[in-house]
Amino acid sequence: MSDDAADTFAVDEVIEYCRTQAGLLSGRVEQMGAEADELLDEIDQEMAELRSRLEALPDEVPGTETPSTAELPATSESDVAAIEERQETLEEKQLLVEAKQARMQAFQELAADYTDLAEDLAAEAEDGQTALTRVIEFEADADAPAYFDERQTLLEAAAASTDTE
Repeated sequence: MSDDAADTFAVDEVIEYCRTQAGLLSGRVEQMGAEADELLDEIDQEMAELRSRLEALPDEVPGTETPSTAELPATSESDVAAIEERQETLEEKQLLVEAKQARMQAFQELAADYTDLAEDLAAEAEDGQTALTRVIEFEADADAPAYFDERQTLLEAAAASTDTE
């Protein structure tokens, strides 16, 4: 095999790596989307239950013609406290959904960047070493290892090989 064939093969491998990383990130986005959808479903269900409980509360507001708040049934006060507690839980879940959505956006952007890099490498990379260097620099700039819990990036592999030498 000539050096040119080896370099082309190496560039192709680096391009495939970028596409694989983009695919893994896209899959993770889908998974996070499903998790966010579940949370949104829980929020919708909780909201419906809260509406029902609010509708069940007495419509009267204590005033001069109605009993004072001390004379209101204890269940009303406990209902209000329970509703307030559930509202806090809902707000926490909404914050979780917002955090997931922000994380999904970051993952989508990195996946698109990997895809763009693969296209750039296919058009511009002259040899495997140059392609590899560009990917390692890209991953360092994008903090790519933070996005892959169960997979080692080329940046991490390069760092590990440097540490052992």
